[in-house]
Amino acid sequence: MAIDLPEGFAYQANFLTESEEQKLLQQVREISFSEVRLRGVVARRRVAHFGWLYGYETWQIEPGPPIPPFLLSLKERAQRLARLEPNRLVEALITEYSPGAGIGWHRDASVFGIINSCLALSPCRFRLRSGPKRNQRASLVVEPRSAYVLRGEARSRWQHSIPTTKALRYSITFRTLRSEDSKFAG
Repeated sequence: MAIDLPEGFAYQANFLTESEEQKLLQQVREISFSEVRLRGVVARRRVAHFGWLYGYETWQIEPGPPIPPFLLSLKERAQRLARLEPNRLVEALITEYSPGAGIGWHRDASVFGIINSCLALSPCRFRLRSGPKRNQRASLVVEPRSAYVLRGEARSRWQHSIPTTKALRYSITFRTLRSEDSKFAG
C-alpha cells in the first residue's frame, strides 16, 4: 500500500550544483574509510565518521575527529534546510556505497536525532515503511546533488532502506544528538 511521504520528511533536488558536487567528491575521495561490521559480517559499504564515532557492534558513540573544513559550508546549508540553529549538526558520516551495496531496513541509531543527508554521484531509491505490520510504505528516487531531512514521525516512527545500486555513490549525512534535541524542543 503506497502512501504520501511521512510528516517530517523533506526533500530538495539540486541542493548542490554539479561543480559543487565535483569539488566535494575530490575531497571525499581523499578520506580514509573504515569497514562496517554488523553482527560479525562486513557490509559492502564503507564509512568515515567525524564529530562522533559510532560503534556498529556496540551501538555506542564516543568523541571522534573534528568535521573536516571542506564539509563546514555544506553542514551550514544542511542546518538551514533542516531549520536548525547553528552548530546543532554535530556528527558527519560519509558513506561510500560501492556497486551492489545497499542498506537494509533500519532507523538511525537512537543516540542521534535529526538527520540530513546529501547524495553525490548516482541516484538511489529511498524506501520508507511504518505501521503495525510495516504495511504503510512510501518511496522516491533520490537524485545526485539532492538532500533530504528526517525528523519528527519520519525519523521516529518510520524505517528506511536503500536497495542495492548499480553504480558507486556517496552520502554525506549530518546528525544532531538526541540529548541535545530535547534542549530545543520547548
